[in-house]
Amino acid sequence: MIFKDKVILITGGTGSFGQKFTEIILREHSPAAVRIYSRGELLQMQMQQKFNNDERLRFLIGDVRDKERLSRAMNGVDIVVHAAALKQVPTSEYNPIEAIKTNINGAANIIDAAIDNKLAQVMNISSDKAVQPVNLYGATKLVAEKLFIQGTAYVGPGKTQFSCVRYGNVVGSRGSVVPVFLEQKRQGKITVTDERMTRFWLTLEQGVRFVIACIKRMRGGEVFVPKIPSMKITALAEAIAPKAKREIVGIRPGEKLHEVLLSEEESKHSKEFADYYLIEPEHSFWSKEFTKGGKPLPDGFKYTSDNNSQWLTAKELKKMVEGLKSTL
Repeated sequence: MIFKDKVILITGGTGSFGQKFTEIILREHSPAAVRIYSRGELLQMQMQQKFNNDERLRFLIGDVRDKERLSRAMNGVDIVVHAAALKQVPTSEYNPIEAIKTNINGAANIIDAAIDNKLAQVMNISSDKAVQPVNLYGATKLVAEKLFIQGTAYVGPGKTQFSCVRYGNVVGSRGSVVPVFLEQKRQGKITVTDERMTRFWLTLEQGVRFVIACIKRMRGGEVFVPKIPSMKITALAEAIAPKAKREIVGIRPGEKLHEVLLSEEESKHSKEFADYYLIEPEHSFWSKEFTKGGKPLPDGFKYTSDNNSQWLTAKELKKMVEGLKSTL
C-alpha cells in the first residue's frame, strides 16, 4: 500500500491521464490527498465537479515553467507524477521554443523542486516519440528522460528517486488517429498516411495502471516500457470503417512509419520481464539485484511496432474503444 495516506501531486492533472490516474488512486489506494497542478482554472472546476468535490482533492493553478510555484506546490508531497507537457507534434514544430520551455525546462524545474522538498518518488510520463526522435516533440521528451534519469545523480545524500515510464499511443486520446477515423467515418472517406504504417496501442486505464505498478517497483534511474500490442493502420481503418473509401495522403512531417519503444542500443542494458522491459541506468549505484528475475535481451534486439509479437484484432480494438463517446 505504497500510496496509502500519502500526498500525491500530478502535473497536468486535468488531462486525460491525470483524471484517470486520480480516479483509480482515490478509489483503490486511499491517499491522504491528491494535488492537481495545472494551468486551466475551467478544467480544474470541471474536474472538481466530476469528482463530486472529493475532500482529498486539492487544485493548484500553476505552470511547470514556474519553479517557485512548483516548489510551493510540492511542500509536504510524497510522490509526484509528471504528466504535464506540450504533446501535439505540429504544435511543437510551430512553437519550438515554447515546447522547450515546457517539456525540457519544466522537467528541470520538477527535478530541482523535488530534491529541495525531499520528495520520495518522482515518475515522469514519457513517450515512444522519445526514442530515435524525428520531430521536436520527440526530441524534447528524449531530453526530459535524460534529465530525470540523470537527476538521480543530483540527489546526493537525499532519498528522492526519479524514474520514467515510456509507452505508445493511447486509444481515443486527443489528437490520435482513432477519433479522427471515427469522425471521418461519418463522411464516408478515411485518410491514411501510408498503408505500411504500424502503431503501438493501449487504453488509458492500462497506461495508468502500468504507471502505478512501476511507482511501486521503482528504485530510481530506470525507464519502464510495457509490452503492448501493435496494429497496422490499414487494419485499424478496416475495423473502424470497413465501407469507407480510403485516400492515401502520405506521411506527415515528423512522423515515423513504425514506432520504437526500445532501441537496439538501449537493449544492451535492459532486462525483460513477463509484461514489461526495464532499461537499467548506467550508474555506479545500480545493483543487478534490483532487476533480479529479469532476462537479458539478445544482441540486436529492438522493440518496434512492426516486429511485435502481439497484434490487435478488430474485435480487441472495438473493445478498447468502448469508453469513447463515439462507437464503432
